[in-house]
Amino acid sequence: MTPPTASKSVLSYFGWAFAVTVGGLALGAFLGWNTTGTLGGLATAFFICAVLAVLEISLSFDNAIVNANKLKEMTPVWQHRFLTWGIIIAVFGMRIIFPLAIVAIAAWIDPWEALKLAATKPEQYGEIMRAAHLPIAAFGGTFLMMVGLTYFFNHEKDVHWIGFIEKRMAHYATVKGVEIAFVLVIVLAFTYILDGDDATTFLHASIYGLLTFLLVEVLAGFLDASQQTMSAAARGGFGAFLYLEILDASFSFDGVIGAFALTQNLFIIAIGLGIGAMYVRSMTIMLVEKGTLAHYRYLEHGAFYAILILSVIMYVQTLVHIPEVITGLGGATLIGISLWSSIRYNRRNAAADAALADKQPDRAEA
Repeated sequence: MTPPTASKSVLSYFGWAFAVTVGGLALGAFLGWNTTGTLGGLATAFFICAVLAVLEISLSFDNAIVNANKLKEMTPVWQHRFLTWGIIIAVFGMRIIFPLAIVAIAAWIDPWEALKLAATKPEQYGEIMRAAHLPIAAFGGTFLMMVGLTYFFNHEKDVHWIGFIEKRMAHYATVKGVEIAFVLVIVLAFTYILDGDDATTFLHASIYGLLTFLLVEVLAGFLDASQQTMSAAARGGFGAFLYLEILDASFSFDGVIGAFALTQNLFIIAIGLGIGAMYVRSMTIMLVEKGTLAHYRYLEHGAFYAILILSVIMYVQTLVHIPEVITGLGGATLIGISLWSSIRYNRRNAAADAALADKQPDRAEA
């Protein structure tokens, strides 16, 4: 990652994202024309790619903040690897291979057959993806809930945005495993509400999500703590890289599934969500290099509240459908409020500092 430069403009961080947007929308329009042979089909594919890109950005803005928070503690080598290898995994792995893997497993066919199904029978492909929504929502919701709760259940956390909630959570963080117990209670409640096979599927997928989070945490400690202190391990390499990749995958579950509400064409979905993923990458780089998280005191809090809200929404979606626009706007609203609170805090501090500076010359004269 290049050293931070104060003169670097915000727009300069999005050069690659703009280029991918132009190329992706052109490719989407070509696919629409090639599939339907009509200008209407071309315009529809172009529009869907654009909407999916906006959907991905709105759902993943909090992902960029969390990525930046973890990324600033990583070594420069692993920062670079995450921003290069990571984006390839994010775009091709989660937006193409992941949906194919779901269909292959759900339909008991090999990945090549799943790819042919996506190309020749997109409606059937979309139905299989939607049928797999329950275990995906349970797994991703559990993983994201653990991510959010681990941030707030931290006895060393001394900066609080919503004090009456966060102070209590920090206080009870001294109780070992409190966040795990909290998640398990919610999992059992939803398992009780669901019926029959759905309840069993939800419970199993949730347990796998919880185990995945715990295994990633353990693996990160083993890989990054070799002959180093724990504070140095927190800056580590492969363990943090793996954590961010699984976190990105969990954020992507909702967008990938939600995309099938707009189209069953895997390739258009991959283009639209891939464009959005590039903007998330650009935002991550900007947040790290400009030190935005350090400047805006509560921005990180807003992102983790958005993660918790998203995890709850993913759980609730196993019972009722929630439009993706609500999911995206909910997270964006929380982050916007936290940004506004941070700006107000900075202004109050600046005013207090100015008032103190005015008093000091008067005291010197006296």
